[in-house]
Amino acid sequence: MSQVLEILGGGLKGTYILILGLREGAEMEIGRLGRFFFPRGFYVYAGSAFGPGGLSARIGHHLRKASHPHWHIDFLRQQALPEEVWAAPGKTQDEHLWASLVGQLRGASIPAPGFGSSDCRCRTHLFLFERRPAIGAFRGLIAKSSNDIGPISRFDLTKG
Repeated sequence: MSQVLEILGGGLKGTYILILGLREGAEMEIGRLGRFFFPRGFYVYAGSAFGPGGLSARIGHHLRKASHPHWHIDFLRQQALPEEVWAAPGKTQDEHLWASLVGQLRGASIPAPGFGSSDCRCRTHLFLFERRPAIGAFRGLIAKSSNDIGPISRFDLTKG
């Protein structure tokens, strides 16, 4: 996991996808959003990192279980394990576009409307998949979106 943080270090800002695996379904309280049942599967969360420390700091936060959950994803992270990260350094906050595109991937469903999107007009920033989605289909949607997004790096957190 430290490889992700090293490569994305130096305060690089950008947009990311965090993929979490939940081995067994569980009911969870997600802060003020409420209580939801999260089925077993893979959860894909779209976010951006433009604060101090950039991508490295934000993703590093998500890779650890928060002792005092703050963001919606912190609550899910209490039981779900990090599987993969996709990240693209950049100057624009593309998390809303990325969330929209993830929702277009085959098999995407919305387990908790409003998750991660209480500060925007998106329906959600979290999607559930029965199988871990592949980055290739997502890159194809990005290319079709006509946004000038640089290369998206993929980090498999389940290996070494």
